[in-house]
Amino acid sequence: MRTFDMTPLYRSTVGFDRMASLIDRALTADNASQSYPPYNIEKTGDDAYRITLAAAGFSEAELSIETRESQVVIAGAKGDVQPQEGVEVLHRGIAARSFERRFQLADHVKVVSASLEHGLLHVDLVREVPEALKPRTIQIATGSPKAAIEAQAA
Repeated sequence: MRTFDMTPLYRSTVGFDRMASLIDRALTADNASQSYPPYNIEKTGDDAYRITLAAAGFSEAELSIETRESQVVIAGAKGDVQPQEGVEVLHRGIAARSFERRFQLADHVKVVSASLEHGLLHVDLVREVPEALKPRTIQIATGSPKAAIEAQAA
């Protein structure tokens, strides 16, 4: 039994539609197409993250990184690989296919940089929470609240 019906979850939750659709998408995704290319997600600081994707054989011109609708989309487009003149390939084990990987970003996470080193594509992310959403400490006043209200009214 590999399929789950998420319909009751959609009906019984309000405001959690995004979470339910993420779970639904993860359960129904084709795992074979999602295994290439392999990747790591690393935490490099308190609010810093890095996606490292194995992109061996791809040049910077063949890779693209886009952010759209709280997702980062990494795509690699490989053209037809023609063997060199006079070379006969006996075994082709190095993948030369195009790919597209989507990563769901949490709120306030932004892509800040990307680099390609030794066949690894590094995408650096930072979580920047606006000041209005950061927790703040509220001072507790001492004294009777009735006296404070009377002082304000006068």
